[in-house]
Parts: sequence; C-alpha cells; structure tokens
Amino acid sequence: MVPSIQAATLWGGLLILLLLVLSSVVVSRRRRHLIEFGDGGNPEMTPAVRAFGNAAEYIPAGMCGLILLAFVGAPPLLIHGVGGVLFAGRIIHALGLLFQKGPSLGRVTGMVLTWLALLVAAVSLIAWSVI
Repeated sequence: MVPSIQAATLWGGLLILLLLVLSSVVVSRRRRHLIEFGDGGNPEMTPAVRAFGNAAEYIPAGMCGLILLAFVGAPPLLIHGVGGVLFAGRIIHALGLLFQKGPSLGRVTGMVLTWLALLVAAVSLIAWSVI
C-alpha cells in the first residue's frame, strides 16, 4: 500500500472508532434514563449528545482532507500530523464536554487542535493544487 494512503487509512479508522465510542455513550445514557429520542430534557444527556454531534460535524471534513492529501501524494508525515492532531483534538473536546461543566479548557483546547488540523489540511491542499 502507498505510504500516504496507509497513513490516511490509519487515522480514518481511528476517527470512525471515536465516533462509535461517542455514539455508544449516547446510547448508554439513553438506556439508563429510558429516553427514546433526543435528550429527553435530561441534563446528563446534553453533553453526550453534543460530544457525538460535534465529532460528527468535524470528523468528516478532516477525513476528506486526509484522503485528499493522500490522493495528491502528500508526505505520510504531514498526513500523520494532521490526523494525529485532529484525533487528539476530538478526544480532548469530547472529554471536556463529558466530564467538565460549562466552558472548559478541554473544550477550548480540543477546538483549537481541531481547527489547526483542518487549517493545515486546507492550506496544504491549496498549496498542492498550485504546484
């Protein structure tokens, strides 16, 4: 397998697993509180639903960036850097939502890392398009 594609597939797989873990947190809390849909007005549900929702909103764009970087033959080190920062950002953000109330360092740090990964991917892709 081409090293760039191999790097993108590693981070794609890990990001998909993260979505599954966050989804299972939502399902577990719904079962515990006998909630069929949404958050049921239960304040314990909101952080779990948002941790999954935020990940589901940002991970697809990040994965597209990783795939496109692999497609244009970007160095595996760049793909690992973007993937690792995105993965760390999404985990830190989710933990900040799930285990800290209100604004938290985890949420801020997670978002900054996520935006950084997406920015590096975007700028790299633009640079690759003009080379």
